[in-house]
Amino acid sequence: MRAVGCVRQVDKLGRLVLPADIRKSLNITDGEDSVEFFIDNDSVILKKYRPACIFCGSAEDIITYKGQSVCQACLNELKSS
Repeated sequence: MRAVGCVRQVDKLGRLVLPADIRKSLNITDGEDSVEFFIDNDSVILKKYRPACIFCGSAEDIITYKGQSVCQACLNELKSS
């Protein structure tokens, strides 16, 4: 983990702004991408959200079917069954 030297205050509604350089380094596009939150002891970890296949956990070639993420490989396997 690397320190980036940014400090942001949380507003009265509990919001904070991710600095542009952090969004840029994580390739987070405003209004398009989502962020996951994790808690590790007394730390909050932010990670760019990448949906994963509900069957194998892969994050490659994902499509959404009825609200669920499925990779192309598992979809092909389901079609051949």
